[in-house]
Amino acid sequence: MAPNARAQALDALLREVGPVWQQDIRSAGDRIKQAYLPLLMAAPRAGVSISRDLPYGAHARQVLDVYRPDGARRAPVVVFVHGGAFVRGAKDINEAMYGNVLTWFARHGCVGVNVEYRLAPEARHPDGALDVAAACDWVLDNIARFGGDPARLCLVGHSAGGTHVATYACDPMLAPRRRAIAGLVLVSARLSVDTLPENPNASGVRAYFGSGELSPLLSPMAHAAHLEVPVFVVHAQYENPLLDVYAAEFTHRVAQARRVAPRHMSMAGHNHVSVMAHFNSGEQLLGEQILDFFERHNTSMPRSPTATA
Repeated sequence: MAPNARAQALDALLREVGPVWQQDIRSAGDRIKQAYLPLLMAAPRAGVSISRDLPYGAHARQVLDVYRPDGARRAPVVVFVHGGAFVRGAKDINEAMYGNVLTWFARHGCVGVNVEYRLAPEARHPDGALDVAAACDWVLDNIARFGGDPARLCLVGHSAGGTHVATYACDPMLAPRRRAIAGLVLVSARLSVDTLPENPNASGVRAYFGSGELSPLLSPMAHAAHLEVPVFVVHAQYENPLLDVYAAEFTHRVAQARRVAPRHMSMAGHNHVSVMAHFNSGEQLLGEQILDFFERHNTSMPRSPTATA
């Protein structure tokens, strides 16, 4: 299928799946991943070298990949933490995702880092956030030899990965482990703990947070007022149940605490999976918005993309 035909078929699929996304998110997500894969496999990757499975801890899942653009020297750093409902997922869920995210950022002048972490039930709260802390420690201590600037680290988390990133950034219990980061991007993140009947991932939430009455107090929502770094909150138009509501509430709580509203964006036409799958597929609105967000909080970020879509 020609690239334009693929893109048209993908647009049609997004329009078809979006309004019924919540009826069966696993099946719909698999369809979206399969549809994006040919586009991502054919996408530009030249000029990006990858160092894979570098350990940041002793556990087999405590590894990360570094995506380095050719000639990188004191480049901004984007660290990405994948999702998976706390019990599944990986930095590479197929031949292209989630490497597509870091490839896109590397093609636009950043050193990208793709982080894997321990899963429930082996890992329980706050182990995911502690893995984010350990990965950030590794990046800050080592990224200069890959051409990255440790003073310009921006942390991006999707879904459960967004939960771990937000916990690392705003839970007072993690304060001793935090190091300076330039910005935080939470994409379709589970920012409030719930095991409601409409939550298709309630079992994963229980496996990671437990099922006690205090578990909601462990969620990032409970600690939003403590967030000190700039944050950009993103959700898809067609989200897993309540994640868009939690994104709005988290944004409001941060705004109340700071008296300044953080950036908040709904990705029109996208769903919980396509919001990350579309990176490096030819569409780059969210990537450009993230770079703009970083630039506004760090004047030495690239002012415009250095590569085409």
